[in-house]
Amino acid sequence: MFMREALKEAQKAYDKEEVPIGAVVVLNGEIIGRGHNLREKEQDATLHAEIKAIRQANQVLGSWRLEDCELFVTLEPCPMCSGAMILSRLKKVTFGAFDPKAGTAGTFMNLLQDERFNHQVEVEHGVLEEECQQILKDFFKGLRERNKRRKEQKKLENGE
Repeated sequence: MFMREALKEAQKAYDKEEVPIGAVVVLNGEIIGRGHNLREKEQDATLHAEIKAIRQANQVLGSWRLEDCELFVTLEPCPMCSGAMILSRLKKVTFGAFDPKAGTAGTFMNLLQDERFNHQVEVEHGVLEEECQQILKDFFKGLRERNKRRKEQKKLENGE
């Protein structure tokens, strides 16, 4: 159920031509934070879905601690987002698709459960994995097609 809400957030990013990643923070069965990528629109490297959802949850609770909260995200978290999850003391993160290039919840490395940190985050993976992968595949296929058309248009404009 909550991963479907994260997918809705990912669709919002997709519709804005952002990498379609969505996240929600949940406390006691209620969504208290939502986020989707806005990195390109805002030209801010920190505007990942997870960061936005965590910030909103912090505001709702009036606390930086999210000890009893769970985060659902469509793609395995990157190092920055995993760090934010550890620092905010999230109880658990559930993600859909694995990220072999930057995933730090078990694929590339596992920051979330590294016992050298003073807090570890429980991890569940593969929830609605195919759907989470598909929205990313569709996005990057469309991006490649748009880039190809732009190159062709530029050639025409330059008389090539």
